Amino acid sequence: MTTPADTSADTAADERLRRWRLVLGGGAADGTGRALTGRDAAMDGALGALYGAGGGKDKGSGKRSAGLEGSAPNVARWLGDIRTYFPSSVVQVMQRDAIDRLGLSTLLLEPEMLEAVEADVHLVGTLLSLNKAMPETTKESARAVVRKVVDDLEKRLATRTRATLTGALDRSARISRPRHRDIDWDRTIRANLKNYLPEYGTVVPERLVGYGRAAQSVKKDVVLCIDQSGSMAASVVYASVFGAVLASMRSIATRLVVFDTAVVDLTDQLDDPVDVLFGTQLGGGTDINRALAYCQSRITRPADTVVVLISDLYEGGIRDEMLKRVAAMKASGVQFVALLALSDEGAPAYDREHAAALAALGAPAFACTPDLFPEVMAAAIEKRPLPVPAAD
Repeated sequence: MTTPADTSADTAADERLRRWRLVLGGGAADGTGRALTGRDAAMDGALGALYGAGGGKDKGSGKRSAGLEGSAPNVARWLGDIRTYFPSSVVQVMQRDAIDRLGLSTLLLEPEMLEAVEADVHLVGTLLSLNKAMPETTKESARAVVRKVVDDLEKRLATRTRATLTGALDRSARISRPRHRDIDWDRTIRANLKNYLPEYGTVVPERLVGYGRAAQSVKKDVVLCIDQSGSMAASVVYASVFGAVLASMRSIATRLVVFDTAVVDLTDQLDDPVDVLFGTQLGGGTDINRALAYCQSRITRPADTVVVLISDLYEGGIRDEMLKRVAAMKASGVQFVALLALSDEGAPAYDREHAAALAALGAPAFACTPDLFPEVMAAAIEKRPLPVPAAD
């Protein structure tokens, strides 16, 4: 007699075989002995078109085979299939793999292809790298894709960034004779610990430390200096969005500079990060020294300036001059932040020698996620240690 427990065990075993069959791709060697039908067969076909071997051959053998063959109609159908069968996060990974493995970048120059893709930061980076090759008939569709991603990022990041930096600006504007509601009690107590009276168990404050009013009395200058070499695509996208958010705050004067071997100031386009992104040109060499020289020439209030260099530090310019420039900025009172990446991708490849040299100057270089960026900027504005993530 079959019990419910037996039925449950059989169901679980069958589900395991199904999953292994989808992972292994079929054929005599997969060991599952499981045939796929219906939706599972369609999912397997979509996976096989990308991750299989054989270039579309062996279609009757049961073996998974690649079937996109660089054809726009086939790719468009495939893009529709994977959006039907897989969640958005998986679709984005599969799109990136298709571009990398099968060389489908040029197909993104066709408007109908752009309408079929799942938009994300990495796709935007690919589109920006194709910007110069993009025909006019495609640019409108490409801008629509980029606009969607940028709008989604702004919704996710803007509110928290403004709130965090407004608090930092308030705290950085200390006043010595604050009104009661403006007293920063934590800093006031720390500043007056020498006046502690043990017999009364209290501190007698000789000096009050208060919050200022950032909108009226504080203005910080922020310079975002962004490496637009090909490996920095996601960082360029996020930095452009953050640049637009910072530029929307009256108490912060924001400058955005992008560079490869040339330097381009995109500050006048900061009201629209899509314009900023289409003003970049991913790829090419890197001259960090030249970019920092330009940024340094635009600094008028060093004690109230934060310079954020976003680069993997593979310098094609003059290394020693770059480091001297960073040292000079720091000596003048500039808060200097070096980010190896501004993305969700984790630690990137970077020039470790240059990173160590910056750290020796008191400017540690580290990868930063978009969620951490507001805290990094707040620490720089308040001139306190940066929240450097622990190394793995």
